[in-house]
Amino acid sequence: MSISRISVLGGGAWGTALAQTCARAGRDVTLWEFDQGNAEYLASKRESRFLPGVKLEESIKITRALAEASRAEAILLVVPAQAMRSVIRSLAQTLSANTPVIACAKGIEHGTHKFMTEIIAECAPNAVPAILSGPSFAADVARGLPTAVTIAAAEAGVAKTLAHAMNSGAFRPYHSTDVRGVEVGGSVKNVLAIASGIVTGRGLGASASAALTTRGFAEMMRFGKAFGARQETLTGLSGLGDLILTCSSPQSRNFSFGVALGKGVTPDGKLAEGAFTAPVLLEMARAKNIEMPISAAIAAVLANEMSVDQAIESLLTRPIKSEE
Repeated sequence: MSISRISVLGGGAWGTALAQTCARAGRDVTLWEFDQGNAEYLASKRESRFLPGVKLEESIKITRALAEASRAEAILLVVPAQAMRSVIRSLAQTLSANTPVIACAKGIEHGTHKFMTEIIAECAPNAVPAILSGPSFAADVARGLPTAVTIAAAEAGVAKTLAHAMNSGAFRPYHSTDVRGVEVGGSVKNVLAIASGIVTGRGLGASASAALTTRGFAEMMRFGKAFGARQETLTGLSGLGDLILTCSSPQSRNFSFGVALGKGVTPDGKLAEGAFTAPVLLEMARAKNIEMPISAAIAAVLANEMSVDQAIESLLTRPIKSEE
């Protein structure tokens, strides 16, 4: 199995960056964008308004026709987690059987508690679900800076083929069969990045940031174990690697969202997946009796059930216990 034609669904910063790297890898790339204004901008300016100064590779074709995009040999779904279901439902109507569909969103669906590959399997049963995640910023990928991620699919051969198809040299995908582990890492780290941003915004210092990230990783490990993730996946690129990146850089929307909360100002309105994931994560954790105090505190702050200072106090006054 080889892949020469790839479609990317979603013309935002991350979708455009992934289209860039697939084109650099020598693939025929179609970039689908729902919004007419953004699609016309991409086609006419040959650059993304979200990535100023980055020119699109000449081989990338822009379209608003989902049926046209569905004719690819592999499809990257680069839409927000809560929009995944509606897009895959539409895509499924013209999708060829056994086409790999790779979710590139990091989140869990509200209400159903389903991970992204579960939504793909449910709405497009003839597709082959996969997931792409890891420590990566769209601006870095779009500019061709060195980046490593993980691509996971249930079948090792599919994951390996997808990794080779997207390997552009600077963009290096590792392949895995631990689909759930990759999804857990990407979802949980967004919530923890908000917590890390709050620590920075509140000026609590580097020591507090290190403690927060470390104890947050312990929560990720507990949650992942309960949902069948492998330890080596959570300590790899899509788990610890992504956590380190998003808990330490203002390029992370979730981190910046947290910084604003810590400073007591209104976040800038950009999509922060962790804000949507936090309440779902807490519901799932409580259902399995998983202890996740940091995630619970963030969910409470976002629901206006607790102030930032009350959340900090709740964590600092927890009973002293052994490290685990």
